[in-house]
Amino acid sequence: MPHILSDSTVSPGPLPSLSSAWTGWGQWIALITMSLDHAIRYLLPETWELGWASSSIGRIAFPLFAAMVAWHALFDTRDAQRYARRILVIGLAAQLPYLVMPRGAFQLNVCFTLGLSLAWASGLRTLLGSEAARSNVRHAALGLGLLLLSPGLWLLLGPWLEYGHAGLALVPGFMLALSQLARLSTDPGERAIALAASLPVLALADWLNHSLMAKAFTLATVLGVLWLAAGGAQRVSAVALRMPRWLWLGWYPGHFAAIAAWLLFGAA
Repeated sequence: MPHILSDSTVSPGPLPSLSSAWTGWGQWIALITMSLDHAIRYLLPETWELGWASSSIGRIAFPLFAAMVAWHALFDTRDAQRYARRILVIGLAAQLPYLVMPRGAFQLNVCFTLGLSLAWASGLRTLLGSEAARSNVRHAALGLGLLLLSPGLWLLLGPWLEYGHAGLALVPGFMLALSQLARLSTDPGERAIALAASLPVLALADWLNHSLMAKAFTLATVLGVLWLAAGGAQRVSAVALRMPRWLWLGWYPGHFAAIAAWLLFGAA
C-alpha cells in the first residue's frame, strides 16, 4: 500500500504545523503487518492455523496507511490531488498481480481505495473551504453539487474497492478528525467539536471488521493516530533507519508480483 509520496514542503493554511516523524515508524509497521497478513492469507497452508495473526496484527496495516495518507494530505503536501494520482499509479502497477490472488469477484486493490478517497475528500475540502467558494456563487454551487453527489458515488464505488464502503470513507474520516484535533485547545467547546469530529472515523474502524479481535486492533490503531494529532506527535522522535524511497514505492506491486509468481508457478 505505498502512499507516502507527498511533496516535502508543508502547505500554508490555517492548520498548525505538526511533526510527521512518527510516519517513519508508521511506514515500517504498516509494511511489515501488511506483508505478514498477505503471506498468511495467500502463501501459508491453512493447517498452520495462523488465521489469528491475520485477524490481529494484520488489521493494523490498512487504518495506518489511511491515517498516513490523510496526515500527509493535511500537513505535508502542497498538492493533495497530485498525491492522490501518485497513489493511483501504484495501484495500476499492482492491479494485474493483485488479480491473481484468490478471491470471489473482481476487485480493485487498496491503492484505488486510498487514492480515490483522498482525491474526493481533498477536492471537497478545497472547493468548500476556498476563498472562491465563499465569494463566488459558481464555485459555491460546484462545491455544494459535489457534496450532494458524494453519497451516490460512495455507494457506487464501494463494492468495487478493497475494504468496500467503510474503506472508501476512512481517509475523509481521518482528515475530518485530524484537522480538528490539530487545533485542540483547553476550550471546552473546541474539545467537544474535536470529539464529535473523531466519532465518524472510530465508527468506520469498527465497521471495517467483523471479529472482536480484528475490531480491537483496528480501533487501537485509529486511537493511536488520534492521540498523535492531539499532541502526541511532538513526542515521537525520528526513526533510526529510514525506509529507502525505492523500497517504499515498489513494495506493494513488487510483493504482489512475487506472490502471484509463486501461486502460478512455484506451487505447481
